Amino acid sequence: MENHFDLSDAEFTDQFASCKLDPGTFSHEAHLRLAWILIDRHGIEIAIEKIQKQLQNFVDHIGARDKYNKTLTVAATKAVYHFMLKSRSSKFKSFIEEFPQLKSNFRGLMEAHYAIDIYNIPEAKTQYLEPDLLPFD
Repeated sequence: MENHFDLSDAEFTDQFASCKLDPGTFSHEAHLRLAWILIDRHGIEIAIEKIQKQLQNFVDHIGARDKYNKTLTVAATKAVYHFMLKSRSSKFKSFIEEFPQLKSNFRGLMEAHYAIDIYNIPEAKTQYLEPDLLPFD
């Protein structure tokens, strides 16, 4: 079980937004959970804005700015939204069980949309690169 589940959605998002969340708690799954909560609360467009700002603040706070990747952040949020539109789940825990590929094959999901390596191209870190294979819809 991931540590982020020890926190309610409100505690998790509040601690993340205020940079009080233990960095060790912010796993890949926790990142997906943050996107899910923000989309659920605010819709996709505002969620994309909020997650970028909050993630930049968080990585700055912990001294890991080099880990921020704008393309990956936006693409991950759009991927979560894509699966939310197909989901029957009203809670993140059941959502991630319904779509385990978001955890187990996330890189593969990204490779279905991008021919380029968005993990290592410098431009992907600073600007959002649109998918060149398959759009997020």
